Amino acid sequence: MGLLLVLIGFTLAPSQSHDTRQLAFYHTHTDKYLSVVYYHDGAYDQKGLSQIEDYLKDFRTGASHSIDPSLLDVLFDIKVSTSSRAPFEVISAYRSPATNEKLRHATVNTGVAKDSMHLRGQAIDVRLADVPLPKLRQVALHLKRGGVGFYPTSDFVHVDTGRVRYW
Repeated sequence: MGLLLVLIGFTLAPSQSHDTRQLAFYHTHTDKYLSVVYYHDGAYDQKGLSQIEDYLKDFRTGASHSIDPSLLDVLFDIKVSTSSRAPFEVISAYRSPATNEKLRHATVNTGVAKDSMHLRGQAIDVRLADVPLPKLRQVALHLKRGGVGFYPTSDFVHVDTGRVRYW
């Protein structure tokens, strides 16, 4: 009985808390990595959120914007649901208005919206090295927590915290 209580104690120890949320990223344009705890002990960690905001800034202009914590929660749930051990490979996150306009006019039919959720820190384009792109898309769709765009030719899935929709 004593051993059972010890084992139960280990499973309930604060260091094993189930409310700790950590994400890892690799930015495909800057070649930088970030691993950060953004939520623990029942609250968002402001230092972690600041690190993520700086990391996901517009790499073209250096402009930054707060990132919607709900977007991070969607990514966390995707990671848990897929059992991925890879960092999220970031293709695009926050975009400044200037960058968004430049991308909209760069080529015809780019799929860059005039009022993109990337402008508000509510969208990210990602992939996971150990999860097939169709599965990543399916998991994101199943969550029903925002928009999901599938771009197999460009090898990424768009996830946002807007209304539930898909393309």
